[in-house]
Amino acid sequence: MDVVEILPRLHLLRFAVGQAYLWYDDEELTLIDAGPVGSGAPIAAAITSLGRDPGAVRRIVLTHFHEDHMGGAAEFSALGGAEVLAHRLDAPVVRGEVPGPPPVFEDWERPIHAEAVEHLPPGDVQHPCLVVELEDGNVLDFGGGARVVHVPGHTDGSIALHLREHGVLFTGDAVAASPVDGEVMLGVFNLDRARAVASFHRLAALDPDVACFGHGDPVIGGAGSALRRSADKYTAPRRG
Repeated sequence: MDVVEILPRLHLLRFAVGQAYLWYDDEELTLIDAGPVGSGAPIAAAITSLGRDPGAVRRIVLTHFHEDHMGGAAEFSALGGAEVLAHRLDAPVVRGEVPGPPPVFEDWERPIHAEAVEHLPPGDVQHPCLVVELEDGNVLDFGGGARVVHVPGHTDGSIALHLREHGVLFTGDAVAASPVDGEVMLGVFNLDRARAVASFHRLAALDPDVACFGHGDPVIGGAGSALRRSADKYTAPRRG
């Protein structure tokens, strides 16, 4: 796992598939997503290597239920007691009560998905018993007030987190950066592409300075412009 400093208060944790983010407040830490199965102990080791106590992580906020984002959540929570949070529509899947609906693949996405699955670690996902359920507009107590932004399309309960005070936006898989050229793009493997496009436009309108994606390198500086340029390539959401 690679650990990359994005800002003085923010590190990226990059796994074989996907990535998570660690946000620092004065005494508390927040983990945004938790990597695939087997990531709990490596995340704790990474936090220790940064000179912080893994037990200082108060919360794990999951952007959606896919395995490469929530696979390590229960593992890490068991180590230090961090609470797990997810949107109410994805929470039953995170808890293991129901299976998550599969993406509706476009033809060109199938080989990419098959390759990604090959890189996922083996093992069964541990499901947290308790998941705090979130709604659009909730404000979480970190980063000067992290607003939950419901961005359905990738999954029904996908969320982004907007730290307006710091100009930082965590998009989850609603938006990505291309592994080929780093260009900002609509996230792949969506459940509902039309809703995903509408969510992309909603995030672009937030005009963040820094955008952190579930896959691909973050945009540091002028992220709002980059998001809008990319969103404009997709069909704009209909207005009633």
